Amino acid sequence: MTRSKAVWPAPVTRDSRVALVSPSGPVRSADDMRVAEQNARDLGWLPVAADNAAKKAAYFAGKDAERALDLNAAFRDRSIAALWCVRGGYGAMRILDQLDYTAFIEKPKALIGYSDITALHAAIASRCEVVSFHGPTARGKHSSFSRDSFARAIIQQENSCGVWAAARTVRPGSVSGRIAGGNLSLVASLIGTQYQVDLTDAILVIEDINEAVYRVDRMMHQLLMSGSLDNCAAIAAGDFTLPADDSDSVDRSVDDVFSEISERLGIPCISGLPIGHIDDQWTIPLGARANIDTEAKCLDIITPNKTGT
Repeated sequence: MTRSKAVWPAPVTRDSRVALVSPSGPVRSADDMRVAEQNARDLGWLPVAADNAAKKAAYFAGKDAERALDLNAAFRDRSIAALWCVRGGYGAMRILDQLDYTAFIEKPKALIGYSDITALHAAIASRCEVVSFHGPTARGKHSSFSRDSFARAIIQQENSCGVWAAARTVRPGSVSGRIAGGNLSLVASLIGTQYQVDLTDAILVIEDINEAVYRVDRMMHQLLMSGSLDNCAAIAAGDFTLPADDSDSVDRSVDDVFSEISERLGIPCISGLPIGHIDDQWTIPLGARANIDTEAKCLDIITPNKTGT
């Protein structure tokens, strides 16, 4: 079955009102909010801090109801052009059943973030079929490389990726497909839920941090044995920084895991792309279509201004 094409939200242009939301973990200090607001202003945007964005309740940014309230307020406010998540952490998946997806469909807007925000990306994809953006959170220190990719994806809606010479060809091949995925831990955790990431004819983009190789192995085999990868078109792996004490991984790498999975599926695979918990990262429009060539080490996004297969 081929999914219909996801809708791109409107470009987030200068003087756009952008909601700063915290759907997962709490900000670490007042400086986080100040940095988030300044990052938005540096892009020419007008930051609008959500009412509960700076709250803290254990390891959450406020209670579930408060975090959901902030997202729904931004979904329903037609003057808001985008929701930029202040940080990741944990907690987004707890509020997925409390969100007003009808309001989001009526007025699609850019949803931006990564890591735990993968849960929101998955929900927007499954319930709304709207492109969302796997990219830097608002409180981050954004390198010039990251800012350039971010602007090309969200402001200009141009190809935000391209060739990455440092990438590693795990299994050669070239295909076209819809981009899906995000943080591997979240993609695996959503299996069996109504928000499970649909990987039919998809280029699976994945990244993670502080996960030992055996854990990456286990999560990839969970995707495999659940049937999630049955019709996957390709695997595009980003950064997988291992724990400092991962002594069990001396003789085995994440590329070994990806090689085994991609060989079994007979699909192209590439690793080491600038995606994830790193200073220089691509902003990836999840739900958009793309062309990938793992030998050329290239991922090209098909944007609204560019036709493709």
